[in-house]
Amino acid sequence: MVVALRLTRAKARVMWNEGRRLNDAMGAVSILPQLLASLGVIFAAAKVGELIAQGINKVVPGDNLFMFVLANCFGMSIFTIVMGNSFAAFPVIASGVLVPLIIKPFGVNPEMAAIITLTAGASGTLITPMAANFNIVPPALLNMRNQYGVIKFQLPFAVTIWSLHVLLMWAMIKLGF
Repeated sequence: MVVALRLTRAKARVMWNEGRRLNDAMGAVSILPQLLASLGVIFAAAKVGELIAQGINKVVPGDNLFMFVLANCFGMSIFTIVMGNSFAAFPVIASGVLVPLIIKPFGVNPEMAAIITLTAGASGTLITPMAANFNIVPPALLNMRNQYGVIKFQLPFAVTIWSLHVLLMWAMIKLGF
């Protein structure tokens, strides 16, 4: 804030008023990430992740690490698309898929696997209208012609990021990180 005030030579009151104005324009959407994270904890407590893991176990052979990594990242992205936020999806996917199917059986570094899983979910955030604070509010505030313009622009980046997350996690596990 200090750097911004020095660069613009504005008074602190201007920054305060503009921040309040922006928050007023966004409304309740400004607390949406916190609400969605709470919802993720509720889904995790309801053992939704375990149901997902049971479905994955029926399809994927128990020793196929790449398919588990693919299912983990895919599940994280899909759940993020539905929930609108990777912080909401993470408790569900981590407790139901990541820990029991990847970390425990393959002895994977939990910190590495958790951060890659969490950020793989960000690719879902880039392409969902449920992430209203990122994908719906900006077009409304900027009076864009297409309310889904931000999502359409971000789609190729999201697919690329997601693919790289799958390959990165698989490679890091194979290399013993």
